[in-house]
Amino acid sequence: MSTAFLTDIRTDIRETLLSSGDGEHGPLPPVLISMTLVTGLVDAFSYLVLGHVFVANMTGNVVFLGFALAGAPGFSIGASLAAMAAFGVGALLGGRVGTWQRAHRGRLHSSAAAAQAVFLAVAVILAAAGNPGDAGFRYGLIAVLGISMGIQNAVARTLAVPDLTTTVLTMTITGIAADSALAGGSGSKAGRRLLTIATMLVGAVVGAELIRHAQPWCPLLIGLVVIIAGAAATYTLGKPNPAWVHAPAGRAR
Repeated sequence: MSTAFLTDIRTDIRETLLSSGDGEHGPLPPVLISMTLVTGLVDAFSYLVLGHVFVANMTGNVVFLGFALAGAPGFSIGASLAAMAAFGVGALLGGRVGTWQRAHRGRLHSSAAAAQAVFLAVAVILAAAGNPGDAGFRYGLIAVLGISMGIQNAVARTLAVPDLTTTVLTMTITGIAADSALAGGSGSKAGRRLLTIATMLVGAVVGAELIRHAQPWCPLLIGLVVIIAGAAATYTLGKPNPAWVHAPAGRAR
């Protein structure tokens, strides 16, 4: 691995985490990285506590649904369908926020993150007060968490910061190889993409450790704090109406 390549990776990571307030995307890159951490935390909870179901990564739920339909043990048709339905509702809500606040990306993110935080707060209360093993609590948690992550995914898509979708890593991993110089590409932005992968991995590891050695609801509480902090950051930094809030919003790449 060349020194130049390692330097590029370090530069990508630094520019993502220390994104300038007057840059094209302002504070959005580090905020979206923090939301990627939330994905790892929340999916660790849903998979390990609620059974074999994801509330953020819907590709996995489609596969799990196929397993359940084939009669594989440990998978639930109802749980997979509930997660996908809740995620769809959340994506609809996130889409509405995106339409409403598209002209100001600071308010777009802070408004959506505030709505997401409400559902995460309900999830924390349900997880702490009830038994996630009971069907009522299980499906209630799947519903509120699915809505929460649907909102997050829809808004990340509208903010359209390259390689920061917060929930989907398949194209991120593909891009590292497909856009590289070895493949004849112009450069893979491997630093940002590797940072995204590492962040979700850290979220999953931390979430799993907390579930095993602390309270199962701890990953959700951390996710709630992270989302609230991100909402406060984009609300505060967007109030002076800097240039980044007016950058074109569209589909995340």
